[in-house]
Amino acid sequence: MRLVWLSGSLVLALLLAVITLQTPRPVGADAPATAFSTARAMVDVREIAQRPHPLGSADHIRVRDYLFGRMTSLGLLPARFEGPLSPASIRRSERLGQNPAGVGYTAVNLVGILPGRDPSAPAVLLMAHYDTVPGSPGAADDSAGVASVLEAVRAIRARGLADRTLVVLFTDAEELSLDGARIFFGGHPLRDRIGAVVNLEARGGGGRAMMFETAPGNAQTIRLFARASSRATGGPASSSLGVFVYERMPNGTDFTITRARGIPGVNFAFIGRPEQYHSAAAIPTALDQGSVQHIGSQALESADALLRAPALPVADGNLVYSDILGWFVLMHAPATGWLLLALTAALGGLAAWRIGRRSVLSPADIGRGALDGLWFLATAVVLAQAVRVIAGPMTARATSADVYYTLLARLPWMEAATALTVLAVGLVLLAGRDRIDRRGVAAVIALATVGALVLGGFSIVVLVMALLAIGLTLVPGLASRTVWGGWLGLIALTLGLGLIVQTIAPEAALVFVWPGLLAAAAAAITAFSGPGLDRPAGLAPSAVAGVLGGAWLIGLGHFVFLGVGMDLPGAMALIGLLVLMLVRPLAPAPGLTRAVLVAAAAGLLIAGGVAAAGRWAEPTASVVTRAAAD
Repeated sequence: MRLVWLSGSLVLALLLAVITLQTPRPVGADAPATAFSTARAMVDVREIAQRPHPLGSADHIRVRDYLFGRMTSLGLLPARFEGPLSPASIRRSERLGQNPAGVGYTAVNLVGILPGRDPSAPAVLLMAHYDTVPGSPGAADDSAGVASVLEAVRAIRARGLADRTLVVLFTDAEELSLDGARIFFGGHPLRDRIGAVVNLEARGGGGRAMMFETAPGNAQTIRLFARASSRATGGPASSSLGVFVYERMPNGTDFTITRARGIPGVNFAFIGRPEQYHSAAAIPTALDQGSVQHIGSQALESADALLRAPALPVADGNLVYSDILGWFVLMHAPATGWLLLALTAALGGLAAWRIGRRSVLSPADIGRGALDGLWFLATAVVLAQAVRVIAGPMTARATSADVYYTLLARLPWMEAATALTVLAVGLVLLAGRDRIDRRGVAAVIALATVGALVLGGFSIVVLVMALLAIGLTLVPGLASRTVWGGWLGLIALTLGLGLIVQTIAPEAALVFVWPGLLAAAAAAITAFSGPGLDRPAGLAPSAVAGVLGGAWLIGLGHFVFLGVGMDLPGAMALIGLLVLMLVRPLAPAPGLTRAVLVAAAAGLLIAGGVAAAGRWAEPTASVVTRAAAD
């Protein structure tokens, strides 16, 4: 019975995650004038993305002239604002084969103004870049952003005169070194009037549009975003964890310039279908129109809310936040995380006390349950890294830009392979790691470690995790002996990790705090409900937590993997640990151990096959531009 509950919970969690990760249905040209319409925006996308239009090309001039005319038709009173390219941009353009000398080493921004009632009030900037890399039509990056800005402006005008002035900025040379944004904020007369920014970007050709970056002190900005995104087609998509991860990556967008100036704002992008990033395949017909609807409607509602707000957001502390399955944004102050962790400890302790009075449950068994979690985490990190390198070298070892973009195209294969690997390790744990051939499993981990270090390069993290996994495998008597010990041990481990992350980076602690609280609540309900874990009523709290919490974690993990999966596939192991904590009571009965272990072995083999298939499906960077990867 438990196996049925386990399978059902995991399948439902996956299905719910897949459903909530879908892009919204595109809205047709017959939509109300005040709404965002993908059909209307796609008219501009098709025109702009006919061909690649990097700086210095004839098509770059064509697109600029087209946009000038479109801005004029929308009443934006457009003007050109030029400035010199930076030395870094000139060097980069030479590597890309562009011809900046043909335009006098000059970038040309297009600036438009939609006046508001109060010309003295701080203005709102709506921004996207109109240049592309050589070889890519850039239907997504950033023609979709430019077209969405135009459609948003049309809808804002249809809603009536706003209180504030809207400044529309189409930057140039973003693909070089963000020069267009630097030029605007380096000397344009309107630069000091900008009070808030909405920027649109893309890294790929589909997927839900994440709000992935804000300026420091984002509390007021996030509250406004939460209200605005609830009105957008498809709902919100954002989390402080995603922002935390992005801030530690070397990437940059035009928003990087405004963020450095301390201007509040939101930065949107979709990053699915990564094979289209900087690729010749990034044509309008390949673009996910649902992504255009999602990013465009969020930009419209965010900009409109800022334009009509009594006061613009100011830096006022940060919030911990995340969308919940695309329905709404849950948020709290960072200090609240401590209270939630205390509540988790109280609920877990209450469950342990109750079960200890009803059956045999020792602190030592809870400790063994925590060691189960450490074994899972260490083993999953090592095996995930080993399977990942089958798909190709790590980015740090990429010998050319072509390798980088090829790996990016293989990213969906890597994600599927990594997820199967983590699932296989989880099945081993649920089947009972004390029932397996310890030396055989240690040998598998050792071989995986050698493969990961040889093919992927030396990693101290992989080495330490391998030693930990092998040690916990070989030493007998370290596996939990009861389901309750295993469950409460995983909750205790998650609580400990949550305390560490809450201390170091509270904006990222939500990934431990919220699932840990959900699992502890389920444990307390189960402990006091009466039926044991062998009856449906006793299994229901864990199953419900597994479906809802698992779906949220899978969705969160998907976006994190798209961001760091090429170099940190082991990050998926943390997501697996948390899902495992939620469904730990649903572990199959001992009589099914053999069948579950066979399924785990098959999953691991399939994972390796999927990673290898990525090489066959995306063998070279033949469809991507030879842009520099830095």
